[in-house]
Amino acid sequence: MSIWWSLHLRREAASVPLARRLLLGTMETAGVDPDISFDLSVALSEACANAVEHGGSGGIADETEAYHVTAYLDGDRCRIEVTDSGPGFPPPAETRHRPSLAEHGRGMHLIEELADHVRFRNRPGRGAVVTFDKMLKWRDDALLKVS
Repeated sequence: MSIWWSLHLRREAASVPLARRLLLGTMETAGVDPDISFDLSVALSEACANAVEHGGSGGIADETEAYHVTAYLDGDRCRIEVTDSGPGFPPPAETRHRPSLAEHGRGMHLIEELADHVRFRNRPGRGAVVTFDKMLKWRDDALLKVS
């Protein structure tokens, strides 16, 4: 069995805990190990905070602009995707030479540490996408446990 959901959220700080709570509730109900759920919820919070801060046309949070979060629990894997409409990620060479960008990229590094596979990509003229996966571990009483 699999579960998926998708959110269309305003670019405002209050949207971040909303997405996190929905993910945690879904995983708790499904029976995912709490440590795995926590790691994914922190990674999701970082990706959402990045979309709120940087994901609009002007780089300043504007509640009229939105970002999207989609989560899939399928078999023994969870995939989360956060999509915004901002300028996208800076080129790697630009990040290396500008310490301020490296400092603000800590959330992306945290996502890489908490997930098993991460992909950061730009959609030219349409924003950025962060996609990350993690293998799931299940509680003994899990409803969706993979056999």
